[in-house]
Amino acid sequence: MDRIDQLRMFIRVAHSGGFTAAAGQLGVPRPTVSLAIQRLEASLGVRLFDRTTRRVSLTRDGEALLERAAALVADSEELEQLFRPRGRALTGSLRVDLPSRLARRQVAPALPAFLALHPGIDVNLGSSDRLVDLLHEGIDCALRVGELQASSLVARPLGVFRLINCASPAYLARHGVPMQPGDLLQHQVVCYASQSGGRASRWEWQEDGQTQALAMPARVSVNNVETYIACCLAGLGLIQIPAFDVREHLEAGELVEVLPDWLAAPMPVQLVYPHQRYLSHRVRVFGDWLAEVLAPCLGAARQ
Repeated sequence: MDRIDQLRMFIRVAHSGGFTAAAGQLGVPRPTVSLAIQRLEASLGVRLFDRTTRRVSLTRDGEALLERAAALVADSEELEQLFRPRGRALTGSLRVDLPSRLARRQVAPALPAFLALHPGIDVNLGSSDRLVDLLHEGIDCALRVGELQASSLVARPLGVFRLINCASPAYLARHGVPMQPGDLLQHQVVCYASQSGGRASRWEWQEDGQTQALAMPARVSVNNVETYIACCLAGLGLIQIPAFDVREHLEAGELVEVLPDWLAAPMPVQLVYPHQRYLSHRVRVFGDWLAEVLAPCLGAARQ
């Protein structure tokens, strides 16, 4: 095992917070990771981690090494790519996290084409609707929908999702069709990812260039887009959803668009990375491919 391999394992342990987690992410036995760190510490003459039974944490020397190690590993990968014979395939693994519905409907069906173009790359595709920690979970890149919270992540804007308002015919037959925002007082919504115990959800729309919001009752709260749509189909309330996500249901008459003149602001879609300076070439290639796959679903990014 050469020094670059040792540094790769050191970085993974530092980000994942443990030898077992790092070994799982790298696909190697735990003793291999432990031995690599021991040899790296011995050659440098310092202790890089404080070890406990539950977690390892960086020492000051480890913290000092981490950024330099990331730069060295990234430079090594760039050098390999620079002098790689023309046409030689990229190699390595990618850990990617995507929202569950996008992963299932858009990315997974197109993934065979990416793997065919890059037979030396293995993809570990995580799909969830939670906010993953890229550094601690060892994820190379993730797709984020909505405004980003302040963080050290680097974001690549891909576009926006246009949102629409819709409900099932059965729901509208019971409650009537809202024709203007004031009519919403007689309606309820399916609440997505609500953290409030009162199960109130803010219904938003743009009016005269300003965002308006109305707190609305919701008897059902969900934290998954598939369930969100399913509850709307079941007649449990109004929803606001990216238009492409329910196109088939609208065409089949299973859902009906309402309030088309009072829409929420489009949601930005961005690919995020831990640090752009140390972005590997295979992550860049995957990001370019993902942008092409999602292009039919997206509008132009807001400036």
